[in-house]
Amino acid sequence: MSESRKPEETPIDGVGTLSLLISGMMVWGGAGWLVDRLTDHQALFLPIGILFGLGLAMYMLFARLHPRH
Repeated sequence: MSESRKPEETPIDGVGTLSLLISGMMVWGGAGWLVDRLTDHQALFLPIGILFGLGLAMYMLFARLHPRH
């Protein structure tokens, strides 16, 4: 039989982890690209957005793995 999980428990697998990291980089990298386009910079905010997105995704992953009770 399968084990029942509590509603607040979220299983984390490799695909979920990878998609969280990639989506964080894509969303915030896209925001950085948009800011670059609006301010006429050449790739200044794009790498900042990618790094910020990666850091935020890693924080979200860590928070999901180690919830506060």
